[in-house]
Amino acid sequence: MGHSILRKVPIFSKMKLLFSHLLLLTLLNTHTAFSQARINITLKRQLDSVMILDQQYRGILTEMSDPLKRDSISRALSIPQKELESRIWKLQSEIDSSNLIFIEHVFRQYGYPGKSLVGSPSNESAWYVIQHSDKIEKYIDLIYEAGQKKELPFRLVAMMEDRYLVNQGKEQVYGTQVTCRLLKNGKNECFVWPIKDAEKVNERRKKAGFDQTVEQNAKRLGVIYRVVKLSEVKL
Repeated sequence: MGHSILRKVPIFSKMKLLFSHLLLLTLLNTHTAFSQARINITLKRQLDSVMILDQQYRGILTEMSDPLKRDSISRALSIPQKELESRIWKLQSEIDSSNLIFIEHVFRQYGYPGKSLVGSPSNESAWYVIQHSDKIEKYIDLIYEAGQKKELPFRLVAMMEDRYLVNQGKEQVYGTQVTCRLLKNGKNECFVWPIKDAEKVNERRKKAGFDQTVEQNAKRLGVIYRVVKLSEVKL
């Protein structure tokens, strides 16, 4: 009898191990299915469409800084060069207005549509629409909360904070905003808008999730970085 029992123990252990593996697999599959179910697929697709529309003409406007491309775009669209920029901005502005109406409806229904609701990068769509609108002041707190909850990359929150401050004529924090305007010395210049505590800006940028220094970012935007004080700017 003793030998018979000893022979059954390994079989029982194998069955127990198999049951444990099956249970773990079931739990993992259930978690995955639950996670997928939480994503609002319809809203995700709508936000992806909004992102495409947000960028529809902005790429063209960027390319127009190249005279050769500007000429090609003018001929392709049959729009005189002197009217090109205003006509394209008008088209983009109409899209922006429509996008804003939709996004404000989304905010009322869901709050900020973040990563847990629509996944990534769809969670950035609403940010782009607000960043390109005149409603930053109204929604900056909602955007900040989304960043704190990791529903939105915090570097985007930082960019909106900078734009919000620049719009108010105040020093920015992360050095993301570049402008071209008249300085008090009488020169028109493109420069990185004045930064609060500029000596430590790259520390703040790194902490916020930026992978470029303020100098590198300025170069990417076609500007040579130098520290400009708010007292130098003609507001």
